[in-house]
Amino acid sequence: MHGILAPSMQTRATVSVRYPVRMTPAAWVLPEGTVPEAPIHHVVAHRITLLLEAWAARQGRDLRVLRNLALRWLEEYPRTGIDPDVCLLDPPPPNLDEVASLCLWKPGHVPPSICFEVVSVNHPYKDYSVLQDRYAALGTHELIVFDPLLSGPVSLGGPVSLQVWRRDIAGGFERIHFESSPAYSQTLDAWLIPEGRTLHIAQDRAGQRRWRTEAEYAQIEAERAHGDAERAHAGAVRARAEAERAQAEAERAQAEAERERREREDMQRRLSELEAKVRGG
Repeated sequence: MHGILAPSMQTRATVSVRYPVRMTPAAWVLPEGTVPEAPIHHVVAHRITLLLEAWAARQGRDLRVLRNLALRWLEEYPRTGIDPDVCLLDPPPPNLDEVASLCLWKPGHVPPSICFEVVSVNHPYKDYSVLQDRYAALGTHELIVFDPLLSGPVSLGGPVSLQVWRRDIAGGFERIHFESSPAYSQTLDAWLIPEGRTLHIAQDRAGQRRWRTEAEYAQIEAERAHGDAERAHAGAVRARAEAERAQAEAERAQAEAERERREREDMQRRLSELEAKVRGG
């Protein structure tokens, strides 16, 4: 077919767009002071942080998960950068707790392997149109943009719950997912599953093996231990009841044996009396 595509073909079309990112340090200056954070924004970002921290603790290598860490990559423009809602440093720089920001021109300072941004209801356009340029310049491998309230602008193709940007082997930074459906994270080797205002992370696309926070793992373990204790107690109660039944059976058997013994003695006594009468008669 030539010319204009039929509507059904248009809806199924997938387009990939690449463009060079012009370095604009003046436009990428980090704001001074703390930027106000809406409650939903804090809740979502905090849970992502806790999930990543629990995962990182099980990896057996030096990983750090941080919120709102200033990331800077131009030594000649030290105020230029971005501060992701959540980022994973793999590896973190030496003496991380003593530095105020990640400066990529310094030894040991490398780009985060994955960053998360939660769409702000007050500034949704930047999360759909300009963030990717900074992350492309930064050098991060993956960028995850989660829109919990679906506040993204229709004019930019939204709203969608989940965007995934990934760097390819040639160094290009491409948006590979723009849907409200699960997406695979190469960095985490896990699935990102948007569900209402929550972004789950799981080992499978269906979300049957979801990641948990340390507190949730502790709660699950406590509930399991409580269940084990209850089952052990129930087992002890059953064992005690069985022992009591066995004791009652033994007592009944002993009583029956005693009754039979008395009957035999009584019968033997009567037989003896009857034989004595017969002899005496």
